[in-house]
Amino acid sequence: MDTREQHPASPPAVTPWAARWTLAQPWVSLLARLGLAGVLGFAAYSKRIPELSVQSVEAYQLFSPGVAEFIGYTLPLFEFALALLLVVGLATRYVGAVAGLLMIVFIAGIVSAWTRGLAIDCGCFGTGGEVGAEETRYGLDIARDVGFLALAGIVMVWPRSPFALDRLFGLYR
Repeated sequence: MDTREQHPASPPAVTPWAARWTLAQPWVSLLARLGLAGVLGFAAYSKRIPELSVQSVEAYQLFSPGVAEFIGYTLPLFEFALALLLVVGLATRYVGAVAGLLMIVFIAGIVSAWTRGLAIDCGCFGTGGEVGAEETRYGLDIARDVGFLALAGIVMVWPRSPFALDRLFGLYR
């Protein structure tokens, strides 16, 4: 029989970086949440003229006219709904995941247009459509959307943030 005293394991030492992150994380998440909401809200607002939004989707030449029209009409509403949910902080983790998937779809669409040699404006923030070959900015558009994907990742992985309705429902305290 072992006569040594049994002591409960002591908690691991908290590093200074971990302590700082614990304090900063909610505020980083708040900034990411509101930044992503701003991007999605502005994108929705810039597509408020349905015919121009449909034109932007049609420029990618990926969908039949009926599907392109449906996407052109509903995408701004979807972006606005995501932005609103992010602003109020409701279902934050899930909205971050959906926004991240949306950014991946946007990146894939831009890569598709680029590899097929289309000369279009992405239509991400306003009117899109055909442009001169020298006017395309595919690399910058992809880099920008990767940045937005990073914001969505922050919101998804660390959803806890101040001023969120999630806290009222006991989520992400």
